[in-house]
Amino acid sequence: MISPVLPNEGILAAPRKRGRLKVFLGMSPGVGKTYEMLRAARRRKAEGADVVVGVVETHGRKETMSLLRGLEVMARKPIAYRERTLLEFDIDAAIERRPALLLVDEYAHSNATGSRHPKRWQDVEEILDAGIDVWTTLNVQHLESLSDVVLRITGVRQRESVPDSALSRADDIELVDITPEELRKRLAEGKVYVPETARVASDNFFKLENLTALRELALRRAAQTVDDQLTARLREQGVSGPWAAGERILVMVTGDGMAAPLVRAGRRLSDMMMDAQWTVAHVDRPSASHHVSGSTGKLSEALKLAEQLGGRTAVLSGDDVVRVVLDYAHSNHVTQIVLSKGRGSQLSEWLGRSLATELLRRAQGIAVHIITDGTEIQADNRRVAAPKIREGWRGYAVGVVCVAAATGLALFLDRTFERVDLGVIYLTAVLAAGAIYGLRPALAAATVAFLIYNFLFLQPQFSFTIGSPTDVLTLLVFWGVALTTGALAGRVREQARAAQRRASAVSALLAASQSLSGIGDRNEAARILAEQASAAAGSGATVLLPHENELVFVAGSPRKPDMDAETMAAARWAWEKGEPAGFATGTLPQVRWTFHPLQGVRDRVGVAGIEAAALATGSDEEKLALAVLDQGAVAIERADLAGQALETETLRRTDRFRDALMNSVSHDLRTPLSTLLGASTTLIELGNKLKPAIRADLLLSIREEAERLSRYVGDLLDMTRLEGGGLNIRADWIDVRDVLNAAAKRVARRLGDRKLVRDFPAQLSLVMVDQGLLEQALVNILENAVTYSPDGSNIELSAYEDRGAVVISIEDEGRGIPTSELERVFDKFRRMEAPSDRTKGAGLGLAISKGFIEAMNGRIAAASPVMDGPDGVKCGTRILIRLPKAVATHSEAD
Repeated sequence: MISPVLPNEGILAAPRKRGRLKVFLGMSPGVGKTYEMLRAARRRKAEGADVVVGVVETHGRKETMSLLRGLEVMARKPIAYRERTLLEFDIDAAIERRPALLLVDEYAHSNATGSRHPKRWQDVEEILDAGIDVWTTLNVQHLESLSDVVLRITGVRQRESVPDSALSRADDIELVDITPEELRKRLAEGKVYVPETARVASDNFFKLENLTALRELALRRAAQTVDDQLTARLREQGVSGPWAAGERILVMVTGDGMAAPLVRAGRRLSDMMMDAQWTVAHVDRPSASHHVSGSTGKLSEALKLAEQLGGRTAVLSGDDVVRVVLDYAHSNHVTQIVLSKGRGSQLSEWLGRSLATELLRRAQGIAVHIITDGTEIQADNRRVAAPKIREGWRGYAVGVVCVAAATGLALFLDRTFERVDLGVIYLTAVLAAGAIYGLRPALAAATVAFLIYNFLFLQPQFSFTIGSPTDVLTLLVFWGVALTTGALAGRVREQARAAQRRASAVSALLAASQSLSGIGDRNEAARILAEQASAAAGSGATVLLPHENELVFVAGSPRKPDMDAETMAAARWAWEKGEPAGFATGTLPQVRWTFHPLQGVRDRVGVAGIEAAALATGSDEEKLALAVLDQGAVAIERADLAGQALETETLRRTDRFRDALMNSVSHDLRTPLSTLLGASTTLIELGNKLKPAIRADLLLSIREEAERLSRYVGDLLDMTRLEGGGLNIRADWIDVRDVLNAAAKRVARRLGDRKLVRDFPAQLSLVMVDQGLLEQALVNILENAVTYSPDGSNIELSAYEDRGAVVISIEDEGRGIPTSELERVFDKFRRMEAPSDRTKGAGLGLAISKGFIEAMNGRIAAASPVMDGPDGVKCGTRILIRLPKAVATHSEAD
């Protein structure tokens, strides 16, 4: 019987970017999933669809092999593994071929080592992301959340699994179902396995009761999928209903063997509660002993499993576990708590001190689910106990040594003095053992001290027999105090170690933050990040940044790593997909590096790699290294933004310069050209008809506008020389007075009614300057003064010297320059705004003068206003030029 599950087609009309996934789901091998998939594919091909077989496992079944005729079958990719060549699905060829529909059999298949992804369902995800539709097959026993349930039903642990979240993303699920009896009949006929294998399978996995239970799981999962899709449709259409928004599940895990089963139980409970929100949390106790590597690894794997199954994760902190759990539950409106019974002693349960008992008593309005699995816990105990004993043997040895030393001192004091309290000596030994090595060595030392004290010093001596009831009470009190003080000393020691670890982590983060905070260059930020990440991880680190659509190596510590093509493929995957790749990940795990995307505040900025096996999964070192990478990502992003801001400012200034240039060209070239054109046209057309005075005036206008145009073109050429670095300085010893007179002569014709007043000393030191550049700079300043001075005013041209320089001053009686504009008066194309009248000219003269003066190691500045005007208003502008002397001299100015 083949039963289709409700499809999602037609729900949304929006364009599809991701390919559609259809899963043919069955209760076990042999139900006909691949057969039915191929039959449906042939029907699609007959309808004209582009159908390609990516990989199909026929297992030698003739009926299945016959359905492949007429279908395009892709060649498999050879992968070398342990002196063998394995053939796997070629994901790159499939993406390059880009069929409309791709068949990929066995969704839960584990790829050979050396493949891009360890699991085939991850290959399918990449194919779907490329926009290709995929059909695949899956047995219900391979669902991750059901693996422990299948183990209890069949007694067989499934080595291959698919996260429930991957199946939940399927657009269509078709249940391929037959009765258990019919499946066993097919098994006996050799249609599933060869006869020898079929007989063994029939007596084990393919028992009637096993198949019945698996069939129920498959039917339940299909029904759950129908319910989820129906709920999604009703929500999209705004239909009200009893949604699961009110149910929130909290799964509490530790680093024991029950962590993974608890996560799966939480997922199953979420499915039963209409896909209720569920969170997997762990409470980190600062006062507890540091986790052993196995415990930390199991905890990290459980949290990753929760994310794969679609849940959230949280790490809480506090010594009062019950209070921490309940506070989190109340603040997040949790209605269901799932936890294991735990490995507490029977005495703790009788006293009501176990976590489960405390939660049952104190959780008001919250349902508590207790999951038990004794077999797995006991196995986990056997695996972890031995390492703990091996790790702590030094502590027990030190405890015995402390008790032995206390015994020697007690024997000496007992023979030397009378009525000595020997119990205090043993108490000191217990305290020493606890302070140095923690709780368990203290307990062992207390027990040994109790036995030796009883044997050597209490009557009857040299016997473990207690002779007096009073001694019993004394020994019990002594033992209780020893246990209590040892436990407290051990707790203080563990708290100190935890505080030291946190302080070290904070110090490392602070050092990284300080090193990265002031960096404005992305390459320098990458170099510091590589150094800090290497120090945090205790191994090699590398940083790769994008450049022209390619990832390039930028920094490595302690040295530049050797990165082959496969390593670079993992780095590019991390960059493109925004997820870790390489060692201990789901993509290219055979690579020696683990690459993490550097995610900034706004965007991804690069990739950082940490050498393989340097960090234990879930360890404090891994958390510290990831925190450093996060800081580095923000620093690199900040450097990128600073560079972009500089480029933006440069473009803004360029645009402003261009606009000013265009405005200047349109005005300062058009005006003289228009005058020249009008005057020359009038002279040509009218000729001798014009009066001599008018003809002379037109000729004068032509000369003045030609001179103006020449000055403007000269200014542009001079500015081009300054900007392009083509200014050639020909310095010589010059008397500044000669240059001032030459500049005054050049502007004499433009003075009009204005008077140029010269004030030069009788003697003036020579300066090493370029006479031509200095003269042009002075001409520009004088023309600027002439242009903006009223008729009848004075323009003063003076020179003097102080100890280190010859100073030139040019002062006019115009309106002056607003104080706010003084700093920008030498900018290119800068023209004064109202209320000043300095709005004439191209705005290049003073900028060129500044460039020329500074090129000769001089300085130029403007001051305004400098005098009182006729109406009492401040006015006037003074331009000062300082030209350095070769040797400082005394002068009257001193």
